[in-house]
Amino acid sequence: MADNQSEQKQRTNQQNRSLHLFYTHLAKSLNESGYDMKRTLSQSIDIPWTPETVKQFLWKPIQNAQLGKESTTELTTKEIDEVYDTLTRHLGDKLGVSAPLFPSIEDLIIKKK
Repeated sequence: MADNQSEQKQRTNQQNRSLHLFYTHLAKSLNESGYDMKRTLSQSIDIPWTPETVKQFLWKPIQNAQLGKESTTELTTKEIDEVYDTLTRHLGDKLGVSAPLFPSIEDLIIKKK
């Protein structure tokens, strides 16, 4: 049974904000765990993770391979969960690193301060 793209909802503004907050949390978790980009991507220069590099080097390659979509703006609500599940399963299994997709109440309170 194939999913009909037109029947699926486009990601919401809240999901977009949460996605970018996830990139931030994952970058912090990777850096704090000692996994700079070199160590994670097998390059030769120590480069700390940023939300943008998480998006470009981790999220988007999985998104493209799994869904054939280049831009995060093309994702449906279900597809965000699919990419997140794949990425966090891989990083959890291989590196023991994770980050929440949706912020906790505590995260939201801290961000407002």
